[in-house]
Amino acid sequence: MVGESGSGKSVLAHALMGTLPAELHAEGTMTIGTTRFDLADRDGRRHLWGRELALLPQEPALALDPTMRIRSQVAEGAPGWRPRDAAALRLADEHLDRLGLAHARSSYPHTLSGGMAQRVAYAAATIGGPRILVVDEPSKGLDPASLDRLAELLAAHVAEGGLLLTITHDLRLARRLGGDVLVMREASVVESGPAEQVLSTPEHDYTRRLLDAEPARWSYPWMAAPADAGDAPPLVTARGLTKAYGEQRLFTDLSLDIRPGERWAVTGPSGVGKTTLGNALLRLTRVDAGTVTLGEAARGTGMQKLYQDPALSFPRRVPLAHAMQDVVRRHGASDAEVRSLLEQVGLSADLLDRRPGQVSGGELQRIAIVRAMITRPGLVFADEATSRLDLATQQTTMDLLMTQVAASGCALLLVTHDQDLAVAVTHHRLDLAEHVRVRELRR
Repeated sequence: MVGESGSGKSVLAHALMGTLPAELHAEGTMTIGTTRFDLADRDGRRHLWGRELALLPQEPALALDPTMRIRSQVAEGAPGWRPRDAAALRLADEHLDRLGLAHARSSYPHTLSGGMAQRVAYAAATIGGPRILVVDEPSKGLDPASLDRLAELLAAHVAEGGLLLTITHDLRLARRLGGDVLVMREASVVESGPAEQVLSTPEHDYTRRLLDAEPARWSYPWMAAPADAGDAPPLVTARGLTKAYGEQRLFTDLSLDIRPGERWAVTGPSGVGKTTLGNALLRLTRVDAGTVTLGEAARGTGMQKLYQDPALSFPRRVPLAHAMQDVVRRHGASDAEVRSLLEQVGLSADLLDRRPGQVSGGELQRIAIVRAMITRPGLVFADEATSRLDLATQQTTMDLLMTQVAASGCALLLVTHDQDLAVAVTHHRLDLAEHVRVRELRR
């Protein structure tokens, strides 16, 4: 299933699972084998969870228990699990090893990158051997190598006789998995058919727009190189930064200057330290060695972060309008300015009456971008800020963000696994994996 953010893809998945929020009601039936289930009966499929039917949710940071180590919570899904069950723990180790996470088995979720958390959630969802697997946006936060590994696992699930329903914004993943494709927009299926047909010669205008919205095809005025900052004092000056978590060293003796108007992309494999570096530059994370000095325009609220998991940046039980009004009052913005920015990213102001859990991940990410820009920041740290957006919405949203960035002269630090996006948006790039290799060669 592909389609725009907010079109109902995740809602449909939860309706099939029986995990819709209390304010939503499903109607219809679903048949598995010879057994028919009433979708209105929320508990009717509970006995299938983890054994016959499993969901890999869109927000791994919210799906994992922050108080449990990775190995233990993956093991809980094993058949016949009991506390401290040796067989379940061995099975958890096998699943984590297959996903390249052997080194993380004793870690807590908050120490993992977004891509690593996604793979842990996958291990927890599949350890019980479900035949029907519903996967919601599995590719966000994954570097190309990790995505290839995950795609192989998903394809193997089908090859072994399983059924796979994948919700994704990544058309490359959809092509690789093959099978049938449903294209959704505004809660309706606008086109369907074999993947090789729909994703190469689409019939519907919206599907054609999705294919044309890949970053490599963009052409905007803001894509021109910004004016040379010259001798302008840096917004951020980093010297000799070193950071490790336990025995895992992320970066060593890293130095960097970010000046007004510059756009930097930080790339590299999942878990290499991209988010950690961004947090260190914003002084949200302490480094083991080195210094970070902030210019005047980057102090206080002069630096804004767009989180990879936008749900982490909003109070869960408070309507979005309340959270937005706090920022509006502090920075002297107007309600009209907020409404205008929301309209530019294709959102209605009525969405602000909802709580964060009542809007899609893509909608919440666009609201987070609007909130960040009304503060008139000197530097925006965008941590996989479009990973939850379909290609068409990503194009619209990045156009808004970059138009605002270019007009205000603020700097951008973009963390991304999408090389095409990095090329389209930024002019300076830091590959952390290459930095590590250079440091090792110098030794």
